Amino acid sequence: MRILLIEDDGIIGEAVRDHTAAASHAVDWVQSLADGKAAVEVVRYGLILLDLQLPDGNGIGFMETLRAGGDHTPVIILTARDQISDRIAGLNAGADDYLVKPFNLGELEARILAVTRRYEGKPQTVVHISDIEIDRASHGIVVAGESVSLTHREWAVLDLLIARPGSVVTKARIEEALYAFGTEVESNTVEVYISRLRKKIGKDRIRTARGLGYILEVE
Repeated sequence: MRILLIEDDGIIGEAVRDHTAAASHAVDWVQSLADGKAAVEVVRYGLILLDLQLPDGNGIGFMETLRAGGDHTPVIILTARDQISDRIAGLNAGADDYLVKPFNLGELEARILAVTRRYEGKPQTVVHISDIEIDRASHGIVVAGESVSLTHREWAVLDLLIARPGSVVTKARIEEALYAFGTEVESNTVEVYISRLRKKIGKDRIRTARGLGYILEVE
């Protein structure tokens, strides 16, 4: 999943970016609302991590503008404001969750997963597709009773396919999820990761929809 992080604190921003990237997400980190607005205009994000106190304004206004414009991208607020009134204001403005600084990075990842599951309509952490068992919290995968190990980017591709079993996931959507701004994308990158996944979970489990993308087959 591709995540937009809007955070002006360098230490917190770097820690969140690195931890979230290590959990298989592509992260675009900006440090102002202006840059955040520019980012959402050109990229479809799976989630926004939003600080409230930023150099050029309040994150609440940014979120209200998103919602008023019909953008329902999930938002988790990350802020030092710990008053109940602040939490209520954030949630009423359209936030999906609210995490007070300082926070544990492991808890942040758990909340990201929880919010993502809600939007996907998949309340369960463990997903079964045919004889594949996937634990989305631990990134554990068992195929026909055998444990399979995936790299972070292999997991990122599979996670997109899991979210839409039996439906097409476009090549462009996979590229979007894999790469943050400033990262060079090789022309055959998606094909390489699809090929690796097929070797690990079975070549017939991922079908190519020519000219469109890829489908995780469901029996």
